[in-house]
Amino acid sequence: MSMLVKTRRPSGPGAGKRPEDRTVDELVGNGVVVIDKPAGPTSHQVTSWVGDIFEAKKSAHGGTLDPRVTGVLPVGLGNAVRAMDALHYGTKAYVGVMRMHGNIDQKRLETVAKEFTDEIFQTPPVKSAVRREIRSRRIHSLDILETSGRDVLFKVVCDAGTYVRSLCVDIGDALAVGAHLQDLRRTRAGALTEDQAVTLHDLRDAVEEHRAGRSEQLRRMLHPKEVLLAEIPKIEVKDSAVDAICHGASLAIPGLVAADDRIRKGGTVAVMTLSGEAVGLGTALMDVDEMMKRQDGFAVDVSRVLMAPGTYARVWGGSKQTG
Repeated sequence: MSMLVKTRRPSGPGAGKRPEDRTVDELVGNGVVVIDKPAGPTSHQVTSWVGDIFEAKKSAHGGTLDPRVTGVLPVGLGNAVRAMDALHYGTKAYVGVMRMHGNIDQKRLETVAKEFTDEIFQTPPVKSAVRREIRSRRIHSLDILETSGRDVLFKVVCDAGTYVRSLCVDIGDALAVGAHLQDLRRTRAGALTEDQAVTLHDLRDAVEEHRAGRSEQLRRMLHPKEVLLAEIPKIEVKDSAVDAICHGASLAIPGLVAADDRIRKGGTVAVMTLSGEAVGLGTALMDVDEMMKRQDGFAVDVSRVLMAPGTYARVWGGSKQTG
């Protein structure tokens, strides 16, 4: 996660509660748990089971894994459901086994892997749940870890929404021997890693312990929804601007305190309080340098509110602009 490096004025302490200070019950209604998805059930089934364990009114996962695929499946609970889409703007990491359909030369395989470490274009598989149209994704790294006969162990870091199964087919075509994905495990989604992943059985036991008054185990399993925003450029806003944004306002320049150097016009940004709480997601209406120079105008068009109205005091009028 990058730091907020451009500041309009000293920020000072915020009035809200820092995410790390939330109670276990607050996290149950506004947090994320990382499930180590087993092979077999769908992502939807696992998410439903997590919701049943917590008796949650709402639950949602952060990126579908095929039934045979294992590993990191973030599941949002309660109000955190609205933030799950933030994982679509980040990267994900996988370890998998690719089976070649013919004999391959090791050096040629490594050369082709480097050629795919770039922007690629994919058409979603026939059985995918999205419209089948060509789209671009970036492969940030693709490492060949080991080969055994025609089986290739690899690690890939890629944009969210990359079809690793299609990637393996394309690599096989580039090698003129053919290939398919044999096994796959997701090791990271955004900032959430397999080291944080827990099984459904362990989660159920921790919830029962919590209901019996012993919450230490469950606290370690729950994460504030702000972890979902780790890879998104951020803007900090004044306390006086927060409630207006929660009611659908765009962020005006006077309400801005600090901004990430990565912000570019048209890019996705996360709006945060001075205490590190997520307020909303939106689109930057100008580059960060212009934000720091301007004294008026709108900086962010907020499209998704992540904080309940009334969390911060209302200090604005009826014009739905923050400042």
